[in-house]
Amino acid sequence: QGFYFVNDSMSADGRYLWFYCAFPPALHRSLAVIDLVDQEVRHFPETNAKGAYVDPETGDAFWCEGTAVWRRGPGADAAPVYVNELPADLVGGRTVAGLASHLTRSADGKAFFLDAKVGLAYIFGTLPLDGGPFEPWWRFDRHHNHAQLSPTDPNTVLFAQEFHNDPITGLRIPITNRLWVMTRGAAPRPILREPRFVTHEWWDPDGEHVWCVDVGNNNETWRVRVADGEVERIAFPRQCWHSHSSRDGQLIVGDSNNGFFRGCASTVHFMNRATGKVIVLAEHDERSDYVGRNYHIDPHPRFCAGDRYVVFTTTVLGKVDLAVASVADLVEQTA
Repeated sequence: QGFYFVNDSMSADGRYLWFYCAFPPALHRSLAVIDLVDQEVRHFPETNAKGAYVDPETGDAFWCEGTAVWRRGPGADAAPVYVNELPADLVGGRTVAGLASHLTRSADGKAFFLDAKVGLAYIFGTLPLDGGPFEPWWRFDRHHNHAQLSPTDPNTVLFAQEFHNDPITGLRIPITNRLWVMTRGAAPRPILREPRFVTHEWWDPDGEHVWCVDVGNNNETWRVRVADGEVERIAFPRQCWHSHSSRDGQLIVGDSNNGFFRGCASTVHFMNRATGKVIVLAEHDERSDYVGRNYHIDPHPRFCAGDRYVVFTTTVLGKVDLAVASVADLVEQTA
């Protein structure tokens, strides 16, 4: 299946396309790559899909394993290479349930951001790629995640308030104010002018705006100015679940459902804002079986390789699979 939409799963030159692999009933997922030049698919069982990030220049994949970040190249003969890890004195005897929702690299290329769950705490900070010490930024006692470093400023991170399941009582604490931003050395602050349950956020390449999906109106993608919370609304003719934008914001790809549950039926659509036309890329039947319930098979469409392709998870052939569409073809169809 495809990556969660925050991270580009393809190298910048379009040669290497990474994806998740699962072998039910095992819930662990590993990584594989399609080499579009050599026309080979290579599966690497020693990897982990958690936090996966692809270096756009080299095509190397990075991932989280326990307290550490590892990397490997896309070639068949490459080997895993240790990158860095949380310090032992920070972890102590606590369990690290997760290191990063998705590894994002700082604008200066020097560090990854971690939103680690360590025991009952959520510890945010930067982990240098050169093996230097972890730098804590903030600690939360309720669930925050989906941290993403700014594409232009290594000192700014976007993150989300998440549903919090209390580990003692099992009570589920709702999201009340989803979008947050933090600058290194300063306290976190909300982005929106009023508390709002939005979801599925990502950075605009300009570093001045973030995008999200509005849950309240149920069919809008929002582009929000970080400085003052001003909202630009983009409405879809049907429900909006996840979405992603081209670098100039004029093309939107998204998915929708008619009632959410893990494995629910879904549709993938493409919008050309210049013409106002929307086309359907795929329709997926529900999967209420073990696979649908356990592997988070939402389509999660996104633009990849400098907006040359759209990549998403699909079940149109009856199995969980990867789909790739040419953006040039989609633009032509919506002209």
